[in-house]
Amino acid sequence: MKVKVENMRSPRTGNPVANQFRIQVGSTRYFQSYTSIIVRITPKKITLDRHYWDYSSTTSRYRNEFLGETTRETQRKIDSGEYRLADLNK
Repeated sequence: MKVKVENMRSPRTGNPVANQFRIQVGSTRYFQSYTSIIVRITPKKITLDRHYWDYSSTTSRYRNEFLGETTRETQRKIDSGEYRLADLNK
């Protein structure tokens, strides 16, 4: 299976950002901040790590960019059950 890893890019400068990654494994996409998986997107669902999804302002900034939404929108989707929380780093 093909794996693709690339650094997220700063929306301000367009330069690669250290420690913030987009990962593609087959049809599954991940956002990783430092060594923690924050988001997993499969064709059927979006899952966020219950411990790290809102860990820091940097993680939140790049998670928002990855998902294309604000933290408030993400929280609403968690509350409604549209997004699941799970331990993605076990």
